[in-house]
Amino acid sequence: MANTSSAKKAARKMVRRTEINKARESRMKSGVRAVEEALTAGDRTKAEAALKAAQPMLMRTAQQGNLHNRAASRKISRLTKRVKALSV
Repeated sequence: MANTSSAKKAARKMVRRTEINKARESRMKSGVRAVEEALTAGDRTKAEAALKAAQPMLMRTAQQGNLHNRAASRKISRLTKRVKALSV
């Protein structure tokens, strides 16, 4: 347990930040999951719409520090590639 007042405050901040980070990560994963579900269903228009919504979500998550920039770009790239492959 924290002894000093600054350590107590840091512990309180950590709890708040953890909740915010979990919410951001959950929102990002939900967006990616929507694209995945549309891909497995084979619905190209739905997949494109979900990707269009998930793309800024992924980049925002990376910008806020919850995900590495390259990891976000890699996820977007791979999802885009899979959506484009649906038409073929």
